[in-house]
Amino acid sequence: MANFEDRWLSVDEISKYLGVSGDTVYRWIDKHSMPAHRMGRFWKFKKDEVDTWVKAGGAADRPDKSNTEQ
Repeated sequence: MANFEDRWLSVDEISKYLGVSGDTVYRWIDKHSMPAHRMGRFWKFKKDEVDTWVKAGGAADRPDKSNTEQ
C-alpha cells in the first residue's frame, strides 16, 4: 500500500496544517519563496519541505524594500 504520509498537499490542506489562511499561503509563495510546486493550475506542497522552510525562518516577516526606500 502506498505511503500517504508523503503525499502532495493542497493549498487548503497546507493552510490548515500551518494554521493560516489560503491567502497567506499564496503570499508566502510569492513574497517569501515558500516551497511549492505548480501542477497545472494548482499549487501542491510536500509537508517535509514546508516544515524545513518554516524552521529556517522562511515565514518570518521581513521588511519590504519597496516600503522602506524613499
